[in-house]
Amino acid sequence: MEDESVSVAAVSSVGQNAIAIDFESPADFSARPGQFVKLVAEVGGERESRFYTISSSDVADTFEVTVEIDPDGALGPVLADLDADDELTVSGPYGSAYYEDEPRAVVLAGGPGVGPAVGIARRALADDNEAAIVYRDDDPIREAALADLEAEGITVHRLDTDDDITAATSDVLTHADGEQVFVYGFADFLDAATTAIDAADGDPDGAKVENFG
Repeated sequence: MEDESVSVAAVSSVGQNAIAIDFESPADFSARPGQFVKLVAEVGGERESRFYTISSSDVADTFEVTVEIDPDGALGPVLADLDADDELTVSGPYGSAYYEDEPRAVVLAGGPGVGPAVGIARRALADDNEAAIVYRDDDPIREAALADLEAEGITVHRLDTDDDITAATSDVLTHADGEQVFVYGFADFLDAATTAIDAADGDPDGAKVENFG
């Protein structure tokens, strides 16, 4: 899908300076949890765009993205003001670090990586598969979604930014056949996550990793 105008189905708050946007899925749109789309809007006569990962379990009728709003950013305030039936230009999906029906998904998420973590865990549940999440952030978002996942049996570890994630990673890695590790976050978190995977006798090279910058 390239630069297609897509209608907003709903916008909801999911934490401080964070929203979930549901879009109506175009007829030809196909994507998996963990992939991302590009949102584009005209701001002051300039074309502004940012990438956001899919946090819904599927994209059959609608698809959801999780957006952390920078009040001083160019695009964030525009997204925060969206209402149902507004339209935005969307392209994608992009990315190769996504859920592919693995029987167990372990997601290590730093900051905005919680978006794909929620999407993958939701899809794993829908597929009667297993999932676990290690989420590190000083200002956590998607708490309601994480609580719902826990109620359905998903293990969720919440950590502060300065916390070592090794113990939590060791707890959720089972080394069972078909277990797939996913890592989403910025570069410093990726370094911490791959170190933790290695310390837990996992395979850092086998992880599906998406670097947010």
